[in-house]
Amino acid sequence: MKIQDKAKIQGFEVNTYSEEEAFVRIQETGGQVVTINPEIIAMAKEDEELKEIIDSAELVIPDGIGVEIGLKILGHNVKRIPGINFARRLLESSVKKSQTVALIGSKPTVLKKTVDNLRSEIQGINIIYSRDGYFGDSQNVIEDLKLCKPDIVLVAMGVPKQEKFIYQLKKVLPDAIMIGVGGSFDVWSGFIKRAPEIYQKLGLEWLYRTILEPERFKRIFPTLPMFIINVLKEKWSSKC
Repeated sequence: MKIQDKAKIQGFEVNTYSEEEAFVRIQETGGQVVTINPEIIAMAKEDEELKEIIDSAELVIPDGIGVEIGLKILGHNVKRIPGINFARRLLESSVKKSQTVALIGSKPTVLKKTVDNLRSEIQGINIIYSRDGYFGDSQNVIEDLKLCKPDIVLVAMGVPKQEKFIYQLKKVLPDAIMIGVGGSFDVWSGFIKRAPEIYQKLGLEWLYRTILEPERFKRIFPTLPMFIINVLKEKWSSKC
């Protein structure tokens, strides 16, 4: 591993590992993976609890293209690691490593189809627990997970709910690998089509989703352009 494995952007430390290094690292340490992007950073600036969770995470990977661009502006040649790809790799690797899996979140119909598809597509995957995201008392779910002790937990409840749930869960499953996966279940279930490969390679999946779901526009703008402006200010202030 690199000696210097973190870079700071807008007050948040992001791991600068390659995808392979990040994957090896989290397998060694276990713990919480945060897939950081400009939206999460904007939220965390207003939510002290979320900021503390990000600061304490075992791995913070640059999921959004905005973070990749921002880090490049600040002089760090870091490649984005799409959270959906990273989570899928964890699932595929779980078979070889004989790791058990828990899936939390989404609507019941989406979750069921996700479980069915993953079992069909990843031969031998051991999904020992699944629960949709429509539960009132998270403590009951945490107690269930404490009993079945999964090695990998994917939580699809959206930011910041999924990060806060994982942070609670980490207290009873400190060795498990846990990652918030946002809308990944929607894609794996087939209810939402993933962006074509060209959009993925260019880091423009957010644009494709916005075209399909125009209501996302208000969420992304002005967050993304303001993020880049703030990073430019950060760079200029560091030179003064």
